[in-house]
Amino acid sequence: MAEVQQHRTSATALGPWPANDPAEALRTIRGELGDPHVPFLPELPDRGVGSDPIGRTGSLLVELAIDIQPHGWRLVDRPGKDLQRARSALASDVNVLADVAGAEENPASAIKIQFVGPLSLAAGLYLHNGERALLDFGARRDIAESLAAGVADHLGRIRAAVPGAEIVVQLDEPDIAAVMGGTIPTASGYRTLRSIDGEEVTAAWRLVIEAIKAAGAVETVISVPEIEAPFERIITAGADGIAVPLKALTTRQWEQLAAAVEAGKRLWAGALGTEKPLPRTAEVVDSIWRPWHQLGLPAAGLSGLRVTPATGLAHLKPAEAQAVLTKLTHVADGLDQLAHG
Repeated sequence: MAEVQQHRTSATALGPWPANDPAEALRTIRGELGDPHVPFLPELPDRGVGSDPIGRTGSLLVELAIDIQPHGWRLVDRPGKDLQRARSALASDVNVLADVAGAEENPASAIKIQFVGPLSLAAGLYLHNGERALLDFGARRDIAESLAAGVADHLGRIRAAVPGAEIVVQLDEPDIAAVMGGTIPTASGYRTLRSIDGEEVTAAWRLVIEAIKAAGAVETVISVPEIEAPFERIITAGADGIAVPLKALTTRQWEQLAAAVEAGKRLWAGALGTEKPLPRTAEVVDSIWRPWHQLGLPAAGLSGLRVTPATGLAHLKPAEAQAVLTKLTHVADGLDQLAHG
């Protein structure tokens, strides 16, 4: 597995960020997350339509168009102003990234981008008849193929914006347990959609991951909530790692993660809550080290860990979000000290 900064514990965040100024957000993020940490291209949902996760990811789809309806984003026959707004916001963010990174004396050696994965995207998009795209096998297949092509194209634009930076990709699947468990409601809300077979889930992820890797990304992880998280399917699909909040993990889930780490996969540990005041650095370090040690994983393996907040940061004030990044780097430093004795 190709890894960025593989000999140091590192920090990053999940993507959502407060306020609506991409230049200020990028300067803050890149100022806090210098090497060995991984700065990211932020998502700014406060900007409104087109900057939400589904609209932002949907703007990348190739040969599929979307627009906004009262119930959400819908697949349509031709692009309109809603799609143009989403594309324009993302293109502007990439241009700002190029400007901010280009002005730095020592730009970070990596950049992370994040998108909604194919299953949660299908759950969040609607068909012409008003039903979720997740209902239709052909629509699910088309979305996965279109997303694979679009994300690969976008990696080229990111590479041009930050020449020489290694690209890390995070695929967000917030709805995957409901997708696989058959609990996503229909548009009417009176019933639920049938569950999606695990083999189809794995195949959709593999399709997107292979396109991302072919486009030159050095690392691809899938980010999931901890409840009923399909860790084994993530690994089978070819992901380089798993991003997951740690607080409610079961012993069995920790064992699965330990097996993945021993197989050379990377854990992105969602260890830092965003409550006020933030927890002490030593407490967060211990929340990772204790189960890690109990499972017999070597301390040296902590050097491959990435630490993240347990959630996105868009609900915070900008100064609070910055404080979270600062705390994350302290946690990473504490774990790195354990890793290197």
